Amino acid sequence: YGRAMELLTKAANMGDAVAHCELANMYGFGGGVEKDTKKAVYHWEEAAIRGNPEARFNLGIYEAQNCKFDRAVKHWIIAASQGYDLALEKLKEWYHMGTVRKEDLTSALRAHQAAIDSTKSPQREEAATADRSC
Repeated sequence: YGRAMELLTKAANMGDAVAHCELANMYGFGGGVEKDTKKAVYHWEEAAIRGNPEARFNLGIYEAQNCKFDRAVKHWIIAASQGYDLALEKLKEWYHMGTVRKEDLTSALRAHQAAIDSTKSPQREEAATADRSC
């Protein structure tokens, strides 16, 4: 993990959102480094600011674990609007528990679908068809 940590840190220092998210996951879950929640949250925040939906989702998990449910839901709505499936599933789960309002879930569903639709193209459809024929 030493070399990975070195390269991820270098990339994060240059503003790479994925590197920030990977560092956050390493610190947050203790993967190859000593678990450090403060560093994990810092890197998730940096990645989320740069548009990383996984980091945004993980911030929601962190907030939920700290009983900041409104903040958690806001993070998941943003991640879902970026097309992040796990965030949408979490919002549905919390809707059924009565924590997420119907309006928020509806809005998140529409935004999620719009994000998914924006990634579609004839070339991607053609590639997907070709992959299924093998």
